Amino acid sequence: MSATPDSAAPEQGQPSTTAQPLARSWVVWAAAAMAVLALAFSALLWQKITRMQEQLARQSADAGQQSLEAKAWAKQAQDTVKDNAARLGLIEGRLGEVALQRGQLEELIQSLSRSRDENLVVDIEAGLRMAQQQAQLTGSTEPLMATLKSAQQRLQRVAQPRLAPVLRALEKDMERLRGLQTPDLPGLLVRLDEAVAQVDALVLANQAPAPVAAAASDAMPARSAWPAWWSQGVQQILEPMRDLVRISRVNAPEALLLSPEQSFFLRENLKLKLLNARLGLLSRQYDTVRTDLNQTAAAVRRYADPQSRKTQQLLQLLDQAQQQLQKGELPRLDASLAALATAAAGR
Repeated sequence: MSATPDSAAPEQGQPSTTAQPLARSWVVWAAAAMAVLALAFSALLWQKITRMQEQLARQSADAGQQSLEAKAWAKQAQDTVKDNAARLGLIEGRLGEVALQRGQLEELIQSLSRSRDENLVVDIEAGLRMAQQQAQLTGSTEPLMATLKSAQQRLQRVAQPRLAPVLRALEKDMERLRGLQTPDLPGLLVRLDEAVAQVDALVLANQAPAPVAAAASDAMPARSAWPAWWSQGVQQILEPMRDLVRISRVNAPEALLLSPEQSFFLRENLKLKLLNARLGLLSRQYDTVRTDLNQTAAAVRRYADPQSRKTQQLLQLLDQAQQQLQKGELPRLDASLAALATAAAGR
């Protein structure tokens, strides 16, 4: 009876030994399944990442294509802007031409729409200016008088009250012309010729004075107690020494520094100034004549001896020529021209 339990004990311990390999196989299968699942998940993740990369590549390509299209559009827009700017410049140029033509057309319409009185004022003003130029060229008042009389008659025929100031100004200028003294042209020419002739005899400030009182110096030895030979010897020694030194007042120190050659050219320049004044007098250029005479007188006062009789005579001739020139100056028609300008402005 004791042998039966001993033989049954090993039979009860067999199931525990077979359960361990089963448990291990389940763990292996579970690990394999998890590995398979991880591999499948990795494959899915890799596939998803690949699709994302492809999508990003397509988007990048699309963005590049859009950028190129945008650049093309921008270039096209720039070309369009340049074309529009050129067209705008052309339109502005045409508008400027149209505006200029419009201004010219308005001026033409305005000139055509002037009244008879305005045309008369403009015509009279042009005639007076032309007559004044003719009078300056010819030195005669006849063109001025004829034009003023013609303008007076035309205004009297029109008989417009607003042109009455113009008529009074014309009458005033006519009175001035009637009382004008004509210049003595031959007398002025003679005076200028005399002045040219006196330039050669003009005594300059740097010239030595002429010997004076020779008779008195000869008479002194007769009253002297010294012998005649002694007085004559002293006189021969002192007379050259007396000519070496001269004390005088000179307003222009540079006049004493003129060399003989410069003195020659000074005289020639004075002659040229007087000859230019003569030509200006013949051509009725009174302003030029007056300027030449003033410059000649200033040079004579500066370089000539003021105590010399020749200098005083030359300055007197120049002053007389200036006075005659002022008397013969033609008057200007400022009053008539101002009245005409006022009437043309409509005031």
